[in-house]
Amino acid sequence: MIERKNEFYLGLGLMIGFVVVLVFFFMPIFGGKNGLDYLDNLYNSISKGSAYYIPGMKKDVEKFANNTVTVNLQMTGEEQASQTALLFKAGGATVQTKGQNLTVTGDLAKILGNALVDADAMYWNKGQDLTSRYGYRERKALYNWWKGMEEMQKSLNKDKLFKEAKLVSLVQKKAVETAYNYYTIEPQKIGERWGTVVFSLLFYVVYTLWYGFSILFMFEGWGLRLGH
Repeated sequence: MIERKNEFYLGLGLMIGFVVVLVFFFMPIFGGKNGLDYLDNLYNSISKGSAYYIPGMKKDVEKFANNTVTVNLQMTGEEQASQTALLFKAGGATVQTKGQNLTVTGDLAKILGNALVDADAMYWNKGQDLTSRYGYRERKALYNWWKGMEEMQKSLNKDKLFKEAKLVSLVQKKAVETAYNYYTIEPQKIGERWGTVVFSLLFYVVYTLWYGFSILFMFEGWGLRLGH
């Protein structure tokens, strides 16, 4: 039996409204996307806009100019080795290939500078620049940079070149990895979309409370009570 009908039907009405809004939220009415995809793309775009570290990385790399290093890289296969060799050669390094292993000698600043050029192109969604430069897919090229830098760190640490290894790690994570993860997403600054951001956050809070109160009113109207 329903003890408090007014309270129960208030909760039921709130729940029905909650479901109606939920159905509309998952309909493709936001520029061809549902609400979840729209907000996901929005926050990805805003986070990309605040993750552009490449100009700062260029300054850090320039400090290592004329620093010649020799590193041994073990790639996962001969195809990846030959593809990765193109990346280092474009940075002025000499590369010896033996199966899936590479021996690279060159100016560290020039090698990493070339990686930053490629990462910058990918950050701004100009993947065709990498495809035309190296002759294979842009995502694959950036992944090969990531893998090559992983191997560089191992080799540099083995030779106790810890500062150089740390620099490679920073470029790998802040430039190459970031550009790869955000590729094809258009960057935006939060100041450009602050209205939508504030509304979405308020909506999330209100919508959560909406659901909670609808359950509360229905249960209390039904006669259920919490006690201790």
